[in-house]
Amino acid sequence: MADASATRHGPGRILIAVYGLFALSATGRAAVQIATQFSDAPIAYILSAVAAVIYCAATFALAKATIISRKVATVAIIIELIGVVGIGAFSYTTPEDFPDATVWSHFGQGYGYVPLVLPILGLLWLRRTSGTR
Repeated sequence: MADASATRHGPGRILIAVYGLFALSATGRAAVQIATQFSDAPIAYILSAVAAVIYCAATFALAKATIISRKVATVAIIIELIGVVGIGAFSYTTPEDFPDATVWSHFGQGYGYVPLVLPILGLLWLRRTSGTR
């Protein structure tokens, strides 16, 4: 097994920075949406908060870079990928539940589809730095 800290070196630093940015933006957006418009779209805003928690977990786990945190990062990023694909599809099939955009609605369209690409890059980076290919 490779050094667990490999996740935070080289391109991993950029990945952590992007995850951190998404953690901050998703947390801020969810907080504002829940505090000011919760009754307008409770499902969408709760899902925004869930996305924020997952981005925070992935950010901290990638930055911590221990054997255990790699496992936490892997689980968080897999949940993130399932979430963005599932909620992305759900937001097209039931648009009435998403009157306002969330991080994952429409596959992250409002964020330049970065939410769709980010977990793929995260999983590829974890695999590349795992020492087992």
